[in-house]
Amino acid sequence: MAVLLATVGAFYGSGALGGTPTANAAGGRLGADSTLLAPGTGAFSIWSFIYTALLVYAVWQLTAKAGLSQSQRKMRPWAGASAVINALWIGVVQLGWLGLSVLVIVVLLGVLIRIFLLMKRSSESVTERWITALAFGPYLGWVTVATVANVAAWLSSMAVGDGAEWVTPLAMVLVVVAALIAVGTVHFSGGRVATALAMAWGIAWIGIGRTDGGLESAPVSITALCSAALVVFFALVAGFARRIRSIRAVENAI
Repeated sequence: MAVLLATVGAFYGSGALGGTPTANAAGGRLGADSTLLAPGTGAFSIWSFIYTALLVYAVWQLTAKAGLSQSQRKMRPWAGASAVINALWIGVVQLGWLGLSVLVIVVLLGVLIRIFLLMKRSSESVTERWITALAFGPYLGWVTVATVANVAAWLSSMAVGDGAEWVTPLAMVLVVVAALIAVGTVHFSGGRVATALAMAWGIAWIGIGRTDGGLESAPVSITALCSAALVVFFALVAGFARRIRSIRAVENAI
């Protein structure tokens, strides 16, 4: 039910059911050209993957195996909470309450981090690990980038840094910090790359967004695109290394 609520909220937020598209809500402060840290329009297509994965996760919860899983027993309330909070964020943005939306998305980020930690400790089946990783890895990665963009939009709405020379360097630093966080998730999780790849997607679209004729910034664009490329490279190497370790572990067991 929580996942269904979030999906309906997403459709409403997209404008499909009569709501104002998120990019146009809150005075357009969350649009693709609102700040230097706003991802380009194409970035939001990742939600299609996230919601599909969440629906698969929700259906899988109906199976006996999921019902008996100790890991899912701990994770299930947090998963439901993430879906409800996500729908709440869309509602808050629809009402134009940008400051409150920052608080809501930070809470959502905290819930997803909690799920990420539970996933790391999970010792259940391969199927369970894949389903939860694909549902919540990209979800966490995207929301991490979206949180940065949301905070930037809120500060912009209060005219913080308007015309200041330090805004561009700060945006570049924050992009690099986001990339380092993405790399950190791979290291911390022992080679799981879903979160990092979703963050790389968001960071890359920040770079694309700064070159598409709206709010342009070559320094931010170059920083974002290079950072995203490095995250992808690190994630692929780490993922390959994790695969090799798994194969060797199976061979040693034999």
